[in-house]
Amino acid sequence: MRIPDILKSKRPVFSFEFYPPKTEEDARRLFNSIKELAPLRPDFVSITHSSTGTAPYRTVALSGLIKKQLGMEILSHLTCIAHTREEISGMAEKISGLGIENILALRGDPFNSGGLKIKRDYAYAYELINDLKKLGNFAIGAAGYPEKHPESGTGADDIKYLKMKMDAGADFIITQLFFDNRFYFEFAEKCAKAGINTPIIPGIMPVTSYRQIRNFTGMFNISIPKAVAGGLFRFENDRPNLLKFSIDHAAKQCVELIENGAPGVHFYTLNHSKATKEILALII
Repeated sequence: MRIPDILKSKRPVFSFEFYPPKTEEDARRLFNSIKELAPLRPDFVSITHSSTGTAPYRTVALSGLIKKQLGMEILSHLTCIAHTREEISGMAEKISGLGIENILALRGDPFNSGGLKIKRDYAYAYELINDLKKLGNFAIGAAGYPEKHPESGTGADDIKYLKMKMDAGADFIITQLFFDNRFYFEFAEKCAKAGINTPIIPGIMPVTSYRQIRNFTGMFNISIPKAVAGGLFRFENDRPNLLKFSIDHAAKQCVELIENGAPGVHFYTLNHSKATKEILALII
């Protein structure tokens, strides 16, 4: 089912994001997490995409496996920074052949090529979206950044590029994670003023370790409210209470978002199920 059609329902939409396993142990943990979350009946699940080597094709195969074996609706990520148009066309054909109707179209982050030739057929995500609209009958999602993309000069530039993605044919937006709902509401207001009227699904991530959040905030330019930072520091060496604090904060975020018009919540699970299950138990 196409995600725009799912979003037409009058109830909040809940979705989970996973990343492809690198080892057998990772694979076991991933499928255990998915099976534990399956009874919650997510509206869709997404599988992230790596640009290097054969990883993109493994992501496509994994997406098809989850859809076939578990019957879940899939949002398959597709990045373009290191792919030719011919490669993108081939992956889009495979995605369509697996019965997957939804793609999250991303530029992708620059990486150390490790000797691989970096391909530059695409410079921006809107170019990928434009091609995908011609390659199949896909529902296409775009990424939004409530606190501005790290590479954007200004917030206005960020909204301008997002508008280009929507004008190219994107159907909905999923945001980067954030810990202060103020950023989401301000972002949604800026989008509306720019003529972006598609659904904006907020991305939420429960924190499972203090080091984890330091890594994420450094990589993605995400700020942490003082109250959240204080709790993370206080429970840095107390994992059970750190998890409880994080779950409580994320649940409060979800309730406020939904009560104030967000169409649902997209959970960044990091391939773990416990925190997401407990958050949903508090808000559903």
